[in-house]
Amino acid sequence: MHSKKPGRPNSEPEHRLTLLELLRMLVEDGIAAQPEADALVAESRLKRLGAHPLVIIADQKWKSLLAPHRPLTLDELGEWLAARVGLEYYHIDPLKIDFSAVTDVMSSAYATRFGILAVQTTTAEIVVATTEPFLRDWEKEIEFISKRRIRRVIANPLDVARYLVEFYNLARSVKKATQQGNQSAGLSSFEQLVELGRSNRQFDANDQHIVNIVDWLWQYAFEQRASDIHIEPRREVGIVRFRIDGVLHQVYQIPMSVMAAMVSRIKILGRMDLVEKRRPQDGRIKTRTADGQEAELRLSTLPTAFGEKLVMRIFDPEVLVRNCSELGFSDDDRKRWKTMAESPNGIILVTGPTGSGKTTTLYSTLKILATPAVNVCTIEDPIEMVEPAFNQMQVQPAIDLNFAEGVRALMRQDPDIIMIGEIRDIETAEVAIQAALTGHLVLSTLHTNDAPAAVTRLLDLGVPPYLISSTVLGVMAQRLVRVLCTNCKEARPATPEDEALWDRLVAPWKANRPSQFYHPVGCLDCRMTGYRGRLGLYEILMMSPDMKQLIGDNVEVAKIREQAYREGMKPLRISGAMKVAAGVTTLAEVFKVAPPLERV
Repeated sequence: MHSKKPGRPNSEPEHRLTLLELLRMLVEDGIAAQPEADALVAESRLKRLGAHPLVIIADQKWKSLLAPHRPLTLDELGEWLAARVGLEYYHIDPLKIDFSAVTDVMSSAYATRFGILAVQTTTAEIVVATTEPFLRDWEKEIEFISKRRIRRVIANPLDVARYLVEFYNLARSVKKATQQGNQSAGLSSFEQLVELGRSNRQFDANDQHIVNIVDWLWQYAFEQRASDIHIEPRREVGIVRFRIDGVLHQVYQIPMSVMAAMVSRIKILGRMDLVEKRRPQDGRIKTRTADGQEAELRLSTLPTAFGEKLVMRIFDPEVLVRNCSELGFSDDDRKRWKTMAESPNGIILVTGPTGSGKTTTLYSTLKILATPAVNVCTIEDPIEMVEPAFNQMQVQPAIDLNFAEGVRALMRQDPDIIMIGEIRDIETAEVAIQAALTGHLVLSTLHTNDAPAAVTRLLDLGVPPYLISSTVLGVMAQRLVRVLCTNCKEARPATPEDEALWDRLVAPWKANRPSQFYHPVGCLDCRMTGYRGRLGLYEILMMSPDMKQLIGDNVEVAKIREQAYREGMKPLRISGAMKVAAGVTTLAEVFKVAPPLERV
């Protein structure tokens, strides 16, 4: 939204922005109507509305009178005001801000008094977000003290108010925790850190700082839809990274003493051995997001050269209630998968690399199958998500409870459906086949590149061909691609480069080339990445009578693949091409995850 009459904030007298002034500017620019503006002024006088004028107007949910008549949201109004007064509009992304550096620019009281917040610092310049474009007295004071140039930007008033509190509280916690860590350097970590977790409710003042930092970290990971949190020690500082839609983003640097205390705090909550730092450990924590939703975190530590590295995988319980369409299945894929999943007995295999969504697919399928009339049992390493509808058991290598022993135990538990975390060896494969032959439906995973390769993988493990033919119902290979943000994706006519990439993607298959391709743009909803969320690409091989006859000791994977194609299996790249044509994802995303097509 562009201003018709750009102002010069430096020429205006020093004053706070008023509702009357802001409405007058909106009417002048033809964005709002005079009657609505008069009515809002009268209402504000009657009710004495105390919020920032931008917030009051955004709450009215008006639409701009100028085409394309966009809703006057807080960000839209902020962008308009910034353009009108000749300043830049700045969206505050907490993951990109060094809160320790920006809070050193000015005190919390000073920032609150003027409604300003430093958001970026360099050796020459400080970028300061403000909600009051006509208040400038503070600018000279900070320039004089910091000996740096000040660049003012307009920001969302609610964001400024929120982060004014959070950044200063967090910076204070880090400083206090660092001081405490330095003061108690003579104590052993055991004495120092066991005290930290004595109670989840009562900590002394210094310990509470670590609690604040950990809680804040989780809150932002949930808000940003992170799937993993990495806390990594380096020589000088600790690095915090979030994985969002499959891509890692570095978000914070934390002093090493603080990072060590954070890891200890999380280990205590995850009921892990606090003293043991030489061996990898696993744990889990159940918590709640800011909106009250349950979330589960799976913890894993790893000893590194500079200390313990901790990875927290965040499991969203909503994945268990996703249907096939939400997972990315096409109509044809859904029918093929449903046919296999509703079989009374046999083995269904899901293949793909780590992080390709196999667990989500299996859990979502089991959740649908787990009716009160059915006994669903799982053996996992480790248990990914705790689900009350299943009977879940975890592999325990320390007591020789492996997948094979676990399945043997489950067989005595009167199961209908068994899920095995992974078939890694001939022993596990044999017990899975035994379970399928005795009338059970078995679901499991394998690590292979595509669906046809799963058959030869079982042969390589030593499974006789006749047992594969008689028990395996089908194999599904899958990958995850990032989904284009629906708010900002942009359709453009196909360029020669697009057409060449499309032909490379589908060759040697024949697939109709779309006349336009969608491209990522970037907006606030998708954190300027152009993508929001992920969907699956699927390749489903079904074990038909012809396929069973083909399987022998020396069968080549190419022959299995050729037969599967004849029977209607769509390769991963063709599944991806269909999503590109539908405007769901991009050619680059499919190229990144799907293996090249073999000859048809």
